[in-house]
Amino acid sequence: MSDIAVTVSNLGKRYRIGPSRPRGELMLREVLANAVSKPFRKLRALRRTVSGAALPVDHIWALRNVSFEVPRGQILGIIGPNGAGKSTLLKILSRITEPTEGRIEIRGRIGSLLEVGTGFHPELTGRENIYLSGALLGMRKAEIDRKFDEIIAFAEVEKFLETPVKHYSSGMYVRLAFAVAAHLEPEILIVDEVLAVGDIAFQRKCLSKIEDVRQHGRTVLFVSHNISAINRLCQRALLIHGGAVVQDGPAAQATSAYLLGSLATTADREWLETATAPGNDIVRLRRVRVRTEDGTTVETADIRRPLGLEMVYDILKPGHTLVPYFSFFNEEGLEVFGTLDLDPEWRRRPRPAGQFTGVAWIPGNLLSEGTLLVGAGIFSVDPYVLHCYEHNAVALHVVDTTEGDSARGDWDGALNGVVRPLLKWTTRFSAASTDYR
Repeated sequence: MSDIAVTVSNLGKRYRIGPSRPRGELMLREVLANAVSKPFRKLRALRRTVSGAALPVDHIWALRNVSFEVPRGQILGIIGPNGAGKSTLLKILSRITEPTEGRIEIRGRIGSLLEVGTGFHPELTGRENIYLSGALLGMRKAEIDRKFDEIIAFAEVEKFLETPVKHYSSGMYVRLAFAVAAHLEPEILIVDEVLAVGDIAFQRKCLSKIEDVRQHGRTVLFVSHNISAINRLCQRALLIHGGAVVQDGPAAQATSAYLLGSLATTADREWLETATAPGNDIVRLRRVRVRTEDGTTVETADIRRPLGLEMVYDILKPGHTLVPYFSFFNEEGLEVFGTLDLDPEWRRRPRPAGQFTGVAWIPGNLLSEGTLLVGAGIFSVDPYVLHCYEHNAVALHVVDTTEGDSARGDWDGALNGVVRPLLKWTTRFSAASTDYR
């Protein structure tokens, strides 16, 4: 048996945009409307031709030249902006949509959870849909019977088991659909962003189940905008943009490229020309970057390691007491914290003209997972004057570890909070205090 579960070769999917109904199927009102508007369409077409404007395109490629392989037992993350082609790819792999070009090879039974409403018959009850889904996967009734109680317990829909699923809420529907897809033991599990419909507790259950599926040697293709979940679950990720795979590699690198690209912000910003650098005739910002202790610029930071924010700036006029500073914001725009340059050598001391380099060090095991946007500025005191401030000067992505030596410990669920310090705990035990009678 091959060690490759999924092979995709030069895959492409083209859609027609605009009206696609054959002329013979036009309704009477559409025929009349076309007859009235035809002279005006001809006039507009003539104007476009005379002006040299491009004629409208009636096809669009949702995917083009997509190729990759997925080994058995791997969780492959698939990320990218809305409209990138992620869902189209999963529909082709799930055999819901046919490709326009290219080929796919699937070695194993597929279970798919793509969107609310996919896979279940709305008129059938929850119980009936479980057996229908199993039959479609090629399972015998005895096999489904063995998994039935686990599915119901996971989905938490016991009271509604005999109710047609068309009456389910979106949350109930997704809970049952995921439970069926994950527990009926497909060799390949395909999961789209649909998990976002569930509540936080259910999302944690799903993520733990996905990891359990992988540990049993099955393959998972996981589309999500939850970057922390992608980094925690996936060894590898595809970054798709404009219907093409623009990066295929370690999950941390792919998610970092996605976040920094979508934010149009990098981990290293430099202004080469003094005249265009942020600032004024007193001070100019020349460079801001995220670095490690050995001086390497990094876009993805290990949550356990110290991290430096470096600022290079030119003082053009001496005699001013200046205070460089950084402000840190999370993805929701909340200011997590700020820091001022309080180096004793320069605190409350007028600075001479020249170039300065300051580094603010963030200790390991302080930040939380996710993306941080960093603003950089310089002000003077006595009187206060803001000389420059560069909003979103740099960005960094903080990744937690699964090794158990961060503040997460052995907990693999969500940890809320804008920071995540590793605090020292002390615990005492007294045998005498165990008698509560």
